[in-house]
Amino acid sequence: MLSEDKLARINELSKKSKTTGLSAEEQAEQASLRQEYLAAFRSSMKDTVEGVRIFDTEGNEVTPKKLQDIQKRKKMH
Repeated sequence: MLSEDKLARINELSKKSKTTGLSAEEQAEQASLRQEYLAAFRSSMKDTVEGVRIFDTEGNEVTPKKLQDIQKRKKMH
């Protein structure tokens, strides 16, 4: 995830945009920080989903084959 400083800056720019508005430099900074945040979020979400194992009510693993293949490849690296 992003550092606390960057998250604080995102929030600061968001508040400022709602009150006084942002300069062109600040708008560019905000867009850059948002893209960085989204990339970190997507990466984190992908890692979470790829680590999930699914079981039915009887305790049998029913994780889709595609996901199992991804998990096996990760273990090999």
